[in-house]
Amino acid sequence: MFFLVVLLLVVAPLVELYVIIQVAHVIGGWNTIGLLLIMGMVGGWLLKQQGLSVLRRISESVQSGRSPDKHLVDGLLILIAGALMLAPGFVGDVIGFLLLIPPTRAIVRAPILKRFQEGRAGVFAGSTRGGRFVGTFRVGGSGVYDVSGRDAERPGDDRRLEP
Repeated sequence: MFFLVVLLLVVAPLVELYVIIQVAHVIGGWNTIGLLLIMGMVGGWLLKQQGLSVLRRISESVQSGRSPDKHLVDGLLILIAGALMLAPGFVGDVIGFLLLIPPTRAIVRAPILKRFQEGRAGVFAGSTRGGRFVGTFRVGGSGVYDVSGRDAERPGDDRRLEP
């Protein structure tokens, strides 16, 4: 985990800076700045279009009673693309653009969906003593337990969970 943090916070900005300097040597400083601005504007427009499209598909899935898992992962990937494109740089922008294009996003989405379906998607779906965590609830062999500190609604009980 520490290695990943160092990689993201130290190595990635250095790579971005190196690529920016190399591009500036080839096309000039002002052209590099202009290209970064244009990539940011196009990326923002694409981010808005794809984000709204995913929100619409999630809503349609929920209204029709289907699970929106595929669309939720798309939303996560679009969020990651937006974060990558927020910082100036060519490497992050290219990765962000690739995540915004539906065919390439589908390639990245497949292994993520597989991890979620296998229950290996991190702390929220990991196995723990006494069952699996699903949100703030622990699902065990003898029922569902609310671990958020609130009383869970029981079948036949008129009480509801309060926020």
